[in-house]
Amino acid sequence: MSNIVDPLVGQIAARVRTERERRRWTLAQLAEASGVSQAMISRIERGESSPTAVVLGKLSAAFQLSVASLLALAEGTRSDTEAAAGVRRRTDTAEWRDPGTGYRRRQITGPHFPAEVAEIRLPAGAQVPYPAAAFAFVRQLVWVLDGRLTFHDGDTVHELDAGDTIELGEPAERVFVNTTDAECRYAVILTRGAQP
Repeated sequence: MSNIVDPLVGQIAARVRTERERRRWTLAQLAEASGVSQAMISRIERGESSPTAVVLGKLSAAFQLSVASLLALAEGTRSDTEAAAGVRRRTDTAEWRDPGTGYRRRQITGPHFPAEVAEIRLPAGAQVPYPAAAFAFVRQLVWVLDGRLTFHDGDTVHELDAGDTIELGEPAERVFVNTTDAECRYAVILTRGAQP
């Protein structure tokens, strides 16, 4: 999928730039805090490149936000009148696609809802790692809806089938893996807090 076609590329670009500028960070400071090159951050901020889920994980960790929060904030750049309570049609909700793995993410809740709920579709054979810092200051639950998810929570590996859930504890490096030959669909439910 071409990065230019993804409707969220511009919104992600604006959100990354806004978060960096809010902290009064230079590109070099964000690069050092995240481990993402200045050149890549610059391309992302200009909307020339869609970050992979791994890069988003590193950037969100540097900002002390979850990936879900960073993407929800990007999607929340629409006007407040569009974010009002009520029905959100599937066709009106943008879906972000990781250009590296084909991982797809759709925000279910609006930017003013007190919990963030996202639907994830992890293709067969895909693997998405996140640094521990991406899970700081959040409470998160993963709920497998269809398929099988191999979830690495630090050094512990969990095999989760449809209907299974896992509540995440203290921040740790985590990897979402689909070792099967079919797509895995799961929901991530997240709330912010002082401690996970």
